[in-house]
Amino acid sequence: MAREVATMTRRIGVIGLGNVLMGDDALGPYAVRALESAYALPTNVSVLDLGTPGPELADYLRGFGAIIVVDTLRADGAPGETRTYRRPEIVSAPISQRISPHEPGLREALLTAELIDDGPGEVLLVGVIPSSVAAGTGLSAALREALPRIQGIVVAELERLGVRAEERAEPEAADIWWES
Repeated sequence: MAREVATMTRRIGVIGLGNVLMGDDALGPYAVRALESAYALPTNVSVLDLGTPGPELADYLRGFGAIIVVDTLRADGAPGETRTYRRPEIVSAPISQRISPHEPGLREALLTAELIDDGPGEVLLVGVIPSSVAAGTGLSAALREALPRIQGIVVAELERLGVRAEERAEPEAADIWWES
């Protein structure tokens, strides 16, 4: 029972990363806003659209017991293909050269939060291969088609963490302001 109570009260972050003005790079913000409009979440779950926080990402991770991050990733595969990574895989990845506003990335932010002993113990990265990351707004068809799969992964992870996401009978309008 004590473990159950601890699971129910620990803070969980669902975080969307990406630049909404760079096509498919907007996937993270889009996905978390769509999730929030489709599901009612308990108060211990925070849904955050962080854009491209760069060095501040470690600060946003502080105080969470678990995080679920949605972002695009550079990888071989078809646009819309989804990959998931847990904390050990993320922190053991080789250090990459800083070449984007995302840097320092999730790996570095997790290691920084670990140094001050205030980072999430459990991490799931839901990464999706983009079709196009170029100036402009709107997701490609491949990434729009991936959204239900992404939501399913996030909801399943919340359930694994002991949290129930209640599907709304009537979804709220998602605030996708950059497509207006």
